[in-house]
Amino acid sequence: MDRIVTVDKKEEDNFEQNIRPSTLSEYIGQSEVKENLSIFIEAAKMRDEPLDHVLLYGPPGLGKTTLSHIIANELGSNIKTASGPSIEKSGDLAAVLSNLEEGDVLFIDEIHRIPRFIEEILYSAMEDFTLEIVVGTESSSRSIKIDLPPFTLIGATTRAGDLTSPLRDRFGIINKLNYYTEDELKQIALRTSRVLDCPIDEDAASELARRSRGTPRICNRLFKRVRDFSLVMGKGVIDLEITKHALDKLKVDELGLDETDYHLLKSIIEKFNGGPVGIDAIASSIGEEQTTIEDVYEPYLLQTGLLKRTSRGRMVTEKAYKHLGIDYKEK
Repeated sequence: MDRIVTVDKKEEDNFEQNIRPSTLSEYIGQSEVKENLSIFIEAAKMRDEPLDHVLLYGPPGLGKTTLSHIIANELGSNIKTASGPSIEKSGDLAAVLSNLEEGDVLFIDEIHRIPRFIEEILYSAMEDFTLEIVVGTESSSRSIKIDLPPFTLIGATTRAGDLTSPLRDRFGIINKLNYYTEDELKQIALRTSRVLDCPIDEDAASELARRSRGTPRICNRLFKRVRDFSLVMGKGVIDLEITKHALDKLKVDELGLDETDYHLLKSIIEKFNGGPVGIDAIASSIGEEQTTIEDVYEPYLLQTGLLKRTSRGRMVTEKAYKHLGIDYKEK
């Protein structure tokens, strides 16, 4: 069964495009990041220089892509997008960089997945706005140097620890995005309702926020599903009763946990006596990729205190036992 947090990407991209804020003033949450960025952007415009390269990191769904588009909009620049996995050879990077115009913003999602030899080519592009690539075979190879227009690179990653130090050091602005508060998520739900012209009452917005795992993307996805229930079973206005009914049907509990989270926690309890257990063993036991567990599931479970990391592996906490209704035995 698909999680509510892994719906069709194309559909989701279209939906997020429609509701995406376009300015820092419209962007809800991440107050400190916004305040700093507004100063850096204004200073760059006053100097008539490109903004320093920006690294945005944090769990999925917290607004890294949205913030990148806002930065470009605030700069009055065009934005070109790419992803780390799609840049497999030097020619791929050359094609992306050679299409940039002066002042453009280049957004690279999942930048930690760029191959190391490509990363080294990126160094000179970031520092000196030059591109040096080697063409030809070993016996007749030659180096070509291409001048690039000044641009701003925005890199986004869920795994900042996987970035090499040389690449990380070339970013002048580094920001971590944190989970959102329930009040911030409530404001996002209310804003989405206005943008989509789908009324939601205050209590329903609060309930939606409470079950959204501190993540705007999930809040908006749940909003879509609750909207469907409201349209078919209600009167077109999303109220508390229809919201609770919809989220219960979707098997999203009061903490925002769904079936996969339950499966993960119960697997550690039932198969590994609550832990400690290694991430590879957990991945095998529930049939998920190790990176998916580390990037999607684990951060929120750690944040809510249902799971903890130790030097010997992951352990389920007493709080998780209580939440699952399982007797806890002190080890």
